[in-house]
Amino acid sequence: MARFILRRLLLLLLTMLLVSAAVFLITESSPGNVARNVLGSFVTQEQEESFLAQMGLDKPVYLRYTYWLLGSDWHASQKVGLPLRRIRSEDGFQEWWAELQDGRLIRWKLQGENILAVVRNPDGPDEVFTDNDRWELDEAGVGTFWGVSQVNSAVKWRKDTDTTVWSFVMGSGWMQTSGGPVEYIPLKKGFLRGDPGVSLRTGRPVAESLTLRLRNSLVLAGSAFVAVMPLALCLGMLAGLKEGSSTDRILSVGGMIFSVIPEFVTGIFLILIMSMWLGWLPGAAVFGEAAPWQRPDMLVLPVLTLTLVELGYILRITRASMVEVMRSPYIRTAFLKGLSYRRIVFRHAVKNALMAPITVIMLHVNWLMGGIVIVEVVFGYPGLGKYLFDAAMSKDVNALQAGSMVLVVLAVGTQLVADIIYTFLNPRIRYG
Repeated sequence: MARFILRRLLLLLLTMLLVSAAVFLITESSPGNVARNVLGSFVTQEQEESFLAQMGLDKPVYLRYTYWLLGSDWHASQKVGLPLRRIRSEDGFQEWWAELQDGRLIRWKLQGENILAVVRNPDGPDEVFTDNDRWELDEAGVGTFWGVSQVNSAVKWRKDTDTTVWSFVMGSGWMQTSGGPVEYIPLKKGFLRGDPGVSLRTGRPVAESLTLRLRNSLVLAGSAFVAVMPLALCLGMLAGLKEGSSTDRILSVGGMIFSVIPEFVTGIFLILIMSMWLGWLPGAAVFGEAAPWQRPDMLVLPVLTLTLVELGYILRITRASMVEVMRSPYIRTAFLKGLSYRRIVFRHAVKNALMAPITVIMLHVNWLMGGIVIVEVVFGYPGLGKYLFDAAMSKDVNALQAGSMVLVVLAVGTQLVADIIYTFLNPRIRYG
């Protein structure tokens, strides 16, 4: 079993690598302009180019993928000539600094042709001084300097170059400054070290947003799972035990109807009935990331939608499995031996009838995550599915890739859990 689990974990790593590369290439080749998706359709060409440079999107494709996977701090450290360090400010924001030999942290900014160094002293206020000795001549004889800027990027300044930088400031709109850097390397540690970068759409660290959104999605999926599985298994077994009866026909037809109706149709009907007509529950709306904890009633309709759609499929699978088990030779032998109906059902039939539903349930965890994307978009629920949908629509590759990795881990992980549960339900199954 240990060797089997180890092989599955290695397969998980390989799958994550291939999926990340595929998502990156698909996002790159898909139509659309990430700058216009994020900033709006009225940005000028100059503003668009400035945004792409600041986000590092003007770099070659292979380099951007390497930055996302392995981080960019190692490359930027070579450019700056000092080790780089990420800290968290008193306000809770991440900040990147270069580290001097004495352990003090330093960043730079350009003022005219002067390099101003900002040194953070642990026991006092920041120290600001002119650091023009860091200018170096390039092959053309022009002074250049690589340093860490105030915007958490390693940047290259060039003397006597009037580069216009456009930046969007909330509340102030577009701000134009001159004498800006000619090259940017946005700093991040990379996905393998837990830092897939910042969202191009929101400017927030992807890891922090994913944690909140994944928590909300797990609450939604877990609530639906807890609601639907006992109900579907019990109704499916009841239908299987009463094969051919009116109860069986009602449950089977009802399950088939619920399973073929798409999630968005079910969701829209529930919004119309429960929210618009009866006014009992909130319908589709835009909620904050903490809304599920502040407004538990907003969970009811999304959970009910997932429950109704999933209920029919699991019910029919459980019914078919129970019918097959009840027709098997060992069940007939148990009846011939004179065992009671209750003992045959609960001692022998139920355990074996659960084999197929358990497999389907674990497979449907992946389907459930796909259904969650649709349900979250319909109801405006602030979960992982809505986050991925918004990222895909705006070509936010950092958020899209990190979210895809979460889905890969869930998909492969649930299959591993299903295989382990299988060995407990059927001890004859062994994995080499």
